[in-house]
Amino acid sequence: MFTDMKQGKAEDWAHVAAEHGRHQKLQAARQIMDSLRRLETIEVGFAANQLAHSLMAATLARREGASDEEVVAALCHDLGKLFSIPNHGAIAAEMLKPYVREDIYHAIYWHQEFQGRYYFALLGKDPEGRDRFKGESWYGFAEKLVDDWDAPAFDPGFEADSLDSFAPEVERIFSSPRAMI
Repeated sequence: MFTDMKQGKAEDWAHVAAEHGRHQKLQAARQIMDSLRRLETIEVGFAANQLAHSLMAATLARREGASDEEVVAALCHDLGKLFSIPNHGAIAAEMLKPYVREDIYHAIYWHQEFQGRYYFALLGKDPEGRDRFKGESWYGFAEKLVDDWDAPAFDPGFEADSLDSFAPEVERIFSSPRAMI
């Protein structure tokens, strides 16, 4: 085994790739679920904490018959708030990128711009900033994510599905990255 990447041979990298794969299957879904639980402590002025909000968004997606990728996207769209609220969309998108299709990645990345329709004018910003993306293949999914699942997901009286009920979808999505290294 090498001690400097520049010295790695094919068999070393094959070993590293195999270990990455083993770790991925054992750890990624658990880490995501643990991180989602941590969202419960983030309230940031809404009527629901960020875990409750994420569960509501994912429940709405699930009830609408969304795919596993779409349900997990709704569940994880605000996961970046654990690290940076202003940049949370980009952080969550990068966390999801190896596991979901490009349309979902872009929708998560830009979801704050799509949310702007509801509050940007109140902050002196363009509420229709989403329009610059109208020709993009992911525009329709971004609208669905924000308008149907994210925006209405702040009702503390809403009966959302439990976090544990989403474990199968999280495990399916996070056990199959497109690339290990």
